[in-house]
Amino acid sequence: MKSYKIAVVPGDGTGPEVIREGIKVLDAVSKRTGFTLAFNHFDFGGGRYLNTGETLPDGALSELKQYDAIYLGAIGHPDVKPGILERGILLRLRFELDQYINLRPVKLYPGVECPLKDKKPEDIDFVVVRENTEGLYAGAGGVLKKGTPDEVATQESINTRKGVERCIRYAFDYCKKRNKKNKLTLCGKTNVLTYAFDLWERTFHEVARDYPDIKTDYAHVDAVTMWFVKNPEWFDVIVTDNMFGDIITDLGAMIQGGMGIAAGGNINPGGVSMFEPIGGSAPKYTGMNVVNPLAAICAGAMMLEHLGEDNASKLIEKAAMEVTGKQLKSLAAGKMGFSTTEVGDLVVKYTNELPVD
Repeated sequence: MKSYKIAVVPGDGTGPEVIREGIKVLDAVSKRTGFTLAFNHFDFGGGRYLNTGETLPDGALSELKQYDAIYLGAIGHPDVKPGILERGILLRLRFELDQYINLRPVKLYPGVECPLKDKKPEDIDFVVVRENTEGLYAGAGGVLKKGTPDEVATQESINTRKGVERCIRYAFDYCKKRNKKNKLTLCGKTNVLTYAFDLWERTFHEVARDYPDIKTDYAHVDAVTMWFVKNPEWFDVIVTDNMFGDIITDLGAMIQGGMGIAAGGNINPGGVSMFEPIGGSAPKYTGMNVVNPLAAICAGAMMLEHLGEDNASKLIEKAAMEVTGKQLKSLAAGKMGFSTTEVGDLVVKYTNELPVD
C-alpha cells in the first residue's frame, strides 16, 4: 500500500478549521481507495511570528523538502503588518522550493450561484497556469529619495527564457493531459510590454511545435478579463505571467462562485508542491465554525491528483459537487445552512457512498 508524507501548515484565522475538514475528507478517501497519508503539522504563521519574531525557522525548508506535499490553510494575521507573512512564508516557500507553477482550476459546480447571467457549469470549466517565481514578484527594483518630492520607485519584471519555457511547456502538457478542448491560450500584453512578452510569445510558438494536437491562440490580458465575463466557455487552459495570473485568477474565482470554492496549487513538478484554498484567513470568523471548507477540501483533491491518486481526487470532487448541488444554501460564511464541520461530514458521506472510478 502506498503511503505519502504530508506537511500540514494550518496557518492563521480560519485556516486550521478548514484544514481540519480537509484532513477528515482525505483520511476517508484514502481508506476507500487504498493508500495512506501521514500528516505532520507545522505552526508557521502569524501566531508564531508574534511569539518568536520569525516567519520560517532555520531548517524549515530543508525539512519540508522531505515531504511529498504541503497542505496549507491560510496565512494572514490582523496584528502583523501586511507583507511580512506573505513574503516571509508564502513567497519564500514558492521561490526556495522552486514552485514555479501556480495552478488554478476555475470550475462552476452544480448548485453554485454564478454572477454571470445564463452561465451554467458546462460554460465555466478552465484552468489558469501562472508562472509563479519570476515577473514583478521577483522583487527586483528599489526606491530613491524616499519620502521626498523627488522620490523614485522602480519594480522590474524579471522573465528568463528558462522560467518562461518551463511554465509554457507545463501548460502544454497539462492541456494534453486534461484532454478537453485541447486549446491553450497565451495571455499577455504584447502591444505594450514589448520586451517581456516578446520572449513569452516567441517561446510559446516555439514550444507549440512539439504539441501539434494542441490548438493555440493569444489574447491581451484586458481582453481576457472581458471574455471571462462574456464568454468563459471559450477557454480551456490559459498560460500567463505572475502578475497577470494573479489578477485573472481572482476574477476566475468570482465567476466560479467565490473564494469559498476556489483552490490552487503551487507546483514544482520535480520537487515538493503546496496546495491551498485561495481565500484568506478570514480572522473575523475564527472559531465560529461557519466558514466554507470546500476550497480547502478541493485543494486536498488537487494534492491527490498531483500525487497520482486520480481516482481519489475525482471522488472528492464528485462528493463536493453533490454537496453544492443538493445541500448548501450558499457558499458564504454563516449562510450555508450547515456549519464548517457539517459540510466536511457531508463530503465524507458522499465519498463513502459514490462509486469509485
